[in-house]
Amino acid sequence: MKLICDSSAFSKRYVLEAGSEDLDNLLQRATQLALCTIVVPEIISGLNRRRREQILSTDDYRAIKRNLIEDVHDAIVLQITSSVISHSVSLLENNSLRAMDALHIACALEWRADLFATADRRQLHAAQNAGLPTEYIGQQDA
Repeated sequence: MKLICDSSAFSKRYVLEAGSEDLDNLLQRATQLALCTIVVPEIISGLNRRRREQILSTDDYRAIKRNLIEDVHDAIVLQITSSVISHSVSLLENNSLRAMDALHIACALEWRADLFATADRRQLHAAQNAGLPTEYIGQQDA
């Protein structure tokens, strides 16, 4: 299975929270993992916010960052091409979506992912509207 994860889903590999186990299960089933080139900066941004809020120690941050970089080396890193930009513009015009979220979906469309994983419901719906098979990674609604 060709799996692509957005930052909200992939970050659950490094911060234990609702959906972390679901992500691990998906990663075990994947034959290929792709990540949009913006995954690393987005995850690092979130980790640094946790550091500033003193939720995450500097030592833990460094260990997580090292693991993230190692994982990215084993993944296919999808670049932002003119075609991806074109897809993202269309996604933004047809959905209530943030620009970075549109780039993740556009990369998934361009790569022809078998499954798009996200922990963002708005992004999930936009990906479904674009015809992508999706999986929500997070706490399920009761």
